[in-house]
Amino acid sequence: MSKPKIAIILSTARAARFGHKAGQWIHDIAKERSDMEFDLVDLRDHPLPFFDEIASNAWVPTQNAEGVRWQKKVGHYDGYIFVTAEYNHGVPAVLKNALDYAYPEWNKKPAAFVGYGAIGAARAIEQLRLITIELQMAPTRSAVHLAGADFMAALREGKPISAFAYLKPTADALLDELAWWTKALKTAREATAKSASIAAE
Repeated sequence: MSKPKIAIILSTARAARFGHKAGQWIHDIAKERSDMEFDLVDLRDHPLPFFDEIASNAWVPTQNAEGVRWQKKVGHYDGYIFVTAEYNHGVPAVLKNALDYAYPEWNKKPAAFVGYGAIGAARAIEQLRLITIELQMAPTRSAVHLAGADFMAALREGKPISAFAYLKPTADALLDELAWWTKALKTAREATAKSASIAAE
């Protein structure tokens, strides 16, 4: 089995966003591992229009070229870490739109979460767990929440996220869970594809 590939998705696109700092922090920790490969995937590089297709690509092919490009991008990966803020107790609109633009590409793959904000994007992450289940993904239990005074110190004072030592064990737990689910689901997907190939012969 080839080494699993994980996308760390920067899930906001505002000019004033903080997410790229959180994304780089988890990427720096993740790339120390040898069991998975990690890429930063930025929604700014995928300017998806609001979803306006006839239906999900679970049922009919997507017509929008940027949507098709996004599907090919995320379909390349075996698992995902969503780095997210929380907007008005919910999921950032650009992230929900990006999730809606694909379906089979997400299926039977794990999803993990890094949140930041007043309460560490806890409510947005709980919503994302429900959304990813509907997309036939396996959300991890462990998540990272940069919250409260620590978040404000990072946002307003420029304190590095690495200075908050309590986050590192949580990040390691997230990555350990992600590795287990990634391997298990990748093995199962490959076995299913092999069986389908043999049956078609």
